[in-house]
Amino acid sequence: MIRDAFLESADVAATLLRAPEVSEQWSGPSALTGYSCGGVARHLANQITYTVTYLAAPPGDAAIPVLDHFTGNDWLTSGPDSADNVDIRNRSEQAAAATTAGELADHVDAAITELRTAVPAQPAGRVIDLGEWGLTVDDFLLTRVMELVVHADDLAVSLGLPTPPMPAAATEATIELLGRIAAWRHGPLNVIRALSRRERAPGSISAL
Repeated sequence: MIRDAFLESADVAATLLRAPEVSEQWSGPSALTGYSCGGVARHLANQITYTVTYLAAPPGDAAIPVLDHFTGNDWLTSGPDSADNVDIRNRSEQAAAATTAGELADHVDAAITELRTAVPAQPAGRVIDLGEWGLTVDDFLLTRVMELVVHADDLAVSLGLPTPPMPAAATEATIELLGRIAAWRHGPLNVIRALSRRERAPGSISAL
């Protein structure tokens, strides 16, 4: 199911990246501090184009749980001005400066063509090597689905467009994953209260 959700979410993102507003507002500020609209578009596209690279690489040896993938990353809790997050932002901005909206959309379309064959062909136990650790291929695709859902919203809002609806399976998987991360960050009780009791809800249960 997550494989179909990834491919369908990638198609939605690709359509958004073809919107004329992407080119028109490429160098303008986005809804994310420090990002241009082009930088957000590039970061969204990375979730698709980099997946081609990871699937084509040699498999890893061992996988960790998907929650550990997030809790083991300093960027998750270090704030937008941390070195890790500034580096992510700078790399997206530099990559955006080296291309155009049209070229990026073409690159994404070509990547999706490859992924329509590569994703279904992955063995169930395949481990994606991420350097310091690995994820099973389906957990890796889950992380990409979450990124696609979140950053498609970021880009649409930045461009003043309605956020395109994502497949139900993608949004459900994203809500579940973000809920698990939020419970790790803020405690399960705070998440339960935020979802059920406005009078006792904490100020934030943001997962990211």
